[in-house]
Amino acid sequence: MNARAITLPPALASARTHAIARWRGLPQRERLALGVGIAVVVAFLSWLLFIGPAWRTLRAAPAKLDVLEVQLQQMQRLAAEAKTLRGAAPVSAAQAAEPLRVATERLGTKASITFQGDRATLKLNGVSGDALRDWLSEARSAGRARAIDVQLSRAPDGYAGTVVVTLGAGS
Repeated sequence: MNARAITLPPALASARTHAIARWRGLPQRERLALGVGIAVVVAFLSWLLFIGPAWRTLRAAPAKLDVLEVQLQQMQRLAAEAKTLRGAAPVSAAQAAEPLRVATERLGTKASITFQGDRATLKLNGVSGDALRDWLSEARSAGRARAIDVQLSRAPDGYAGTVVVTLGAGS
């Protein structure tokens, strides 16, 4: 053992001496009960601080891994689509406009589209989120359009606002 003893400050040394004397003054039965009580408190704190959080993490891990796997697959699909679009021959603004017109007609009276040069502006009023997502997807893949300005607000019957996209080779 080390020859140098650890010296405590006088206040702590006095408290330690008092605690040891008090411990020795307790009957054996009370020391045993106090020892068991301390062990229970230490076990509870160990569970609360170390074991419980690790246990919860292990239980939640499979669900989180499934979510991450789905996200990874979605990102891989989008990367493959981007690679395909990059490899496709560029289209003119006039060729890109037709798929946008067709996609806008599917939205019915809730949307209208106007073309100006290499840009198209879609005006929406009460379009559902799914329909808007489908329109944007078709605009990106079939029309090779890229959204450059989106101003939407959520209304009770869907989305309202404008979406501006660039067409063809300009995208």
